Amino acid sequence: MKVEKTNFPGVLIIEPKIFKDERGYFYECWQQTRYLTAGLREIFVQDNSSLSSNGVLRGLHFQITHPLGQLIWVTEGKIFDVGVDLRVNSPTFKQWLTMELDAEYPKQIYLPPGFAHGFCVLSTQAAVHYKCTDYYYPEDESGLLWNDLPINWPISCPIISNKDQKFLTIEELINKNKLPIL
Repeated sequence: MKVEKTNFPGVLIIEPKIFKDERGYFYECWQQTRYLTAGLREIFVQDNSSLSSNGVLRGLHFQITHPLGQLIWVTEGKIFDVGVDLRVNSPTFKQWLTMELDAEYPKQIYLPPGFAHGFCVLSTQAAVHYKCTDYYYPEDESGLLWNDLPINWPISCPIISNKDQKFLTIEELINKNKLPIL
């Protein structure tokens, strides 16, 4: 397993060791001892999966009083993944990172608590898996408006839920004290 630190404190890019042959491939997508050794010390309490069609954009989601870290990877298809640092005391506050996650070339990204997360689907469909460090609380969910920051999304007419279209801008989140509480 290869682990790469990023310029964002706490964000890791993980490339599992893949065993391929004529039948396909196998890899461990989570093994607690190995990930602890690699520096990922968080305890995961919930796993989530989503399946989305081409052109769907989900996000940018976060929880306010129950911020959660997420280990994210794709099990089918390909996505453009985005994390936005909403940690007020972080040197990368209001900055974002992007990467493609692809089931054919498995990589994972870990976003610590305090990040807004979203993605858009680049393939016919994509299945995304998330390990989370806290539970999902619907009443605590919030979000950053997907097009507020100059993120170079690779799709021109995204399909977005009504809820996600009503998220606030980063300045509105700051002014209304709606950022994640760490």
